Amino acid sequence: MSVEACEPQRPGVRGWAVWALPRRVLVTVLLVEVVAAVLVIGDLARRPPPPPEELAAAGALVLLGVTYTELSVGVERMRRRLVDANHVDLNSVWTFASVVVLAGPHAAVVAVIMLTHLWWRAWRPSVPLYRHLFSVATVVLACLVTGAFLEQVGPPEHRLWVLLVAMGLYAAINTGLIAAVVRVSTPRAAPSALFGPWDENVLEIGMLCMGALTAIALALNPWLVLFVLTPLFAVLRAVLVRPLEVAASTDGKTGLLNAAAWLAEAERVLVRPGAAERCGGVLVLDLDHFKSVNDTHGHMVGDRVLAAVADALRRVVRAHDLVGRLGGEEFVVMPRRVAYGARSVELESVELEVVAERIRARIAHLRLPLPSADGARTVEGLSVSIGGAVLPANGGDLASLLQTADTALYAAKRAGRNTVRIEVAPVRR
Repeated sequence: MSVEACEPQRPGVRGWAVWALPRRVLVTVLLVEVVAAVLVIGDLARRPPPPPEELAAAGALVLLGVTYTELSVGVERMRRRLVDANHVDLNSVWTFASVVVLAGPHAAVVAVIMLTHLWWRAWRPSVPLYRHLFSVATVVLACLVTGAFLEQVGPPEHRLWVLLVAMGLYAAINTGLIAAVVRVSTPRAAPSALFGPWDENVLEIGMLCMGALTAIALALNPWLVLFVLTPLFAVLRAVLVRPLEVAASTDGKTGLLNAAAWLAEAERVLVRPGAAERCGGVLVLDLDHFKSVNDTHGHMVGDRVLAAVADALRRVVRAHDLVGRLGGEEFVVMPRRVAYGARSVELESVELEVVAERIRARIAHLRLPLPSADGARTVEGLSVSIGGAVLPANGGDLASLLQTADTALYAAKRAGRNTVRIEVAPVRR
């Protein structure tokens, strides 16, 4: 049971999850939502009712969007569980098509209907209502801005540049507002946290292109739009491939490679002697007295400690080094170094020991605050014993490297823990 689950729930409006957001984030989110609501209501109020043909097009788009959602409910739920897909909305194929076909505020209404249905059917278990409302507000603003541009320049038929600019505006407003809130929440957030990973952005561009094709199909022959559903569903299924691969290779508690994935990748590094980077040795780490952490604070705190240690490892090693969790409180690191010139076992031993000492020092300085009913507590005084193995001069295999590192680890434990021991693996026969 989580700490939050132990706290009394406040009834009514005061108990809504949105009020738990930091003040600056809350103000930004509410400002975006209020601006979107005021603009769309004001724009609708000053326009005449839509003509029958526009109502028919809006109804067709809503029907297509709802049908698409019903076909893809299971896939969308799994996608939300596997990946933090905050930046990409796969329904943008229909919302962008609405902007091209309908007036801006009418497209916004269509988007609200489709996204609310999508949230109710697929996202509700994993996406809080306040996050959904913010996502809807960003799409509404994207519809209004893009729609205003299209009204100024006229229909995009036979003008590719108009569609390209419209796609850019739509994506910039939608993604930019999400990035702004992430920046307010986490001032030092990395670009991937602000704008999402590159493959998600490519997917978003693909959905916008499909939206443009859908709008063109509606203009030529509305029945042609039915041919969009099958490839869209195929794309949605394909989108799951990468998250499923990541989930299969990732340790659930730490986000590091799991034992099987680390071993497979380490074997690939060792058998590529001509690659630009080569194995710089292996480090096996074991948290000292970890059982006492579980016994004193409970297993949930123990899991938080493992996650904190994993984060410390990421901060010490380089992005291309292999880091994994072997199981329990045991971690493994394979630093990779540039394959330049002849190997020097002595130099690599020193380099491996430097990395190991940095890891040991980082973990020794970890302080993990824990909220509790009795006041704040802090888990500190952690330490780690590290055993390292360096490849011998004529190379070696992964099994001997790990065995040597494991032997060095037990030597570090016998030496009093919180220490590092590095050995050279035996020469391969």
